[in-house]
Amino acid sequence: MSHLNDYLAEKRAAVLARNAAIDAGTAQPLQLRAHVRAEGRSGVRRLRIRDHQVISDSPPDFAGYNLGPSSPELQLGVLGTCVTHIFLIQAAERQVPLDSLEVEVTGLIDPRGGRPGHEATPIWPHEIGYTVHIDSPAAQEDIDALFEAVERNCPILNLLRNPQNIRAEVKRVGKKAAPAKEADAVAA
Repeated sequence: MSHLNDYLAEKRAAVLARNAAIDAGTAQPLQLRAHVRAEGRSGVRRLRIRDHQVISDSPPDFAGYNLGPSSPELQLGVLGTCVTHIFLIQAAERQVPLDSLEVEVTGLIDPRGGRPGHEATPIWPHEIGYTVHIDSPAAQEDIDALFEAVERNCPILNLLRNPQNIRAEVKRVGKKAAPAKEADAVAA
């Protein structure tokens, strides 16, 4: 059976190769894409990313069928997977051995948020926190330095702590969509 430290050796090689590409100036930004479609009778949201898919659904009390995690639950899961991944990257880079690593993420979502009497209650997940469970023979100062590096380098953690503006637009499709203007059709 393979152990986490065996994987960290592979991760270290990948991290060093990626760092070499950055240092050589050959690394470029990656375009990220996700596509979500709401499905007919169930309202299930099918999330597709590259060749992968995840089903998102609501619990029965919100007209769902409980076929998958809700969007707020997925957000907590995304934070957990990112924190875990960055722990692995930083452990590999710093050669900190890990016998096991688990991350638990918690948060609250209040359905009363924004409603009369609860105007100050957030409508978004809040009181988010994570706990990391590490089994490692490394010295405590190495674990502390590892944790600080994760806090500094985790993209999703830092996205949530430092939100940005998000572009948004609505494009009508189907029978009710306005026909394209001549200039728009030429430009396309």
